Amino acid sequence: MARVCQVTGKTPIGGNKVSHSNIKTKRRFLPNLQTKRYFLAEEDKWITLKVSSEAIRTINKRGLYTVVKELRAQGQHI
Repeated sequence: MARVCQVTGKTPIGGNKVSHSNIKTKRRFLPNLQTKRYFLAEEDKWITLKVSSEAIRTINKRGLYTVVKELRAQGQHI
């Protein structure tokens, strides 16, 4: 699955597109993913993450190094 946030784990979800006449057809709701480069000062290198807009706010609040440390503890290669 390519459309997955690396930090929050958000994935596409399914739902219905509802027309004016109330006809329902299947559709997908995709997460708002951005490819973003961050400079990891502790390791003196750039890293690229595919993150949702919520994850960008999480990184701003908790700090990049803390988030990367937790991702590595979960087994992700960053």
